[in-house]
Amino acid sequence: MAPMTDATDSDAAPSTTGSQAVTAHSARTKPGVLGVLIALAGLVVVAAGIVGVAVVAWPFVFLLPVGAIFFVGALPGQYLVQPNEALVLILFGRYRGTVERPGWHLANPFTRMESRKISLRVHNFTTSVSKVNDAEGNPIEISAVVVWRVVDTAAAVFEVDDFEDFVFVQSETAIRHLGTQYPYDDFEGDRVSLRSDPDIVGATLHEEVQERLERAGVEVIETRLNHLAYATEIAEAMLRRQQAAAVVAARRTIVEGAVGMVEDALELLAQRSVVELDEQAKAAMVANLLVVLTSEQQTTPVVNTGASA
Repeated sequence: MAPMTDATDSDAAPSTTGSQAVTAHSARTKPGVLGVLIALAGLVVVAAGIVGVAVVAWPFVFLLPVGAIFFVGALPGQYLVQPNEALVLILFGRYRGTVERPGWHLANPFTRMESRKISLRVHNFTTSVSKVNDAEGNPIEISAVVVWRVVDTAAAVFEVDDFEDFVFVQSETAIRHLGTQYPYDDFEGDRVSLRSDPDIVGATLHEEVQERLERAGVEVIETRLNHLAYATEIAEAMLRRQQAAAVVAARRTIVEGAVGMVEDALELLAQRSVVELDEQAKAAMVANLLVVLTSEQQTTPVVNTGASA
């Protein structure tokens, strides 16, 4: 929640760009029940005027418009403010403050013409799926969920024309820009990618969306990607590339494990003096073990029972 200050004679403070930026402050209102009492007093005055004209003399007729003004004027100035809701009071084009305290309030009746209610509740929306080129020029589809709320009611009303539309447009712009900053996937393993580094990507998106929405008095609570895919025209080719990369990585792991097992076998044979192997025999044994351990299909061993006579 943005800090609120007491109402002063100065309604605006100069911004760094030279324009007048409206500063949010609390509005001064009266309890709403006071408006009911004023309306009842107006009715009493009207009744007194009618009785005075009928019984005493015609000069009491002036009580009729006075009472009517009290009765009619007390009604427009009454406002109901719900929890997590704010009332921005505007009087003849001037910002008179914001009411954030829930309850029944009485304000200047002329504020009814321009004042606006702003929801301070948490909002969320899903952006439309955008097609952009990633950092490597591959077309991808991307969208995100943005969770936000208004924290500065004056900025939301006076700094932008329609703050909700502003949030939608700027969020989609930030997401499209994010898609061009990173590659969809990093096959080399040395760069941040959209698919492999969701935390870093989410933090970058959050920072950029918040920066764009700061002027509208909006706080971005959370941003996260909810759709990420290659565009249809290259999806099949990229899927084959991913599968090939996965196969290569798996075979590399298998080979590294097989080499370690062969190494352990040779060391164990040497330590226990099970058999003496020359370099040629070791090479043949290593080749046979690697074939058995790295083969994708089940191998059939051939048992050597000795040379025939």
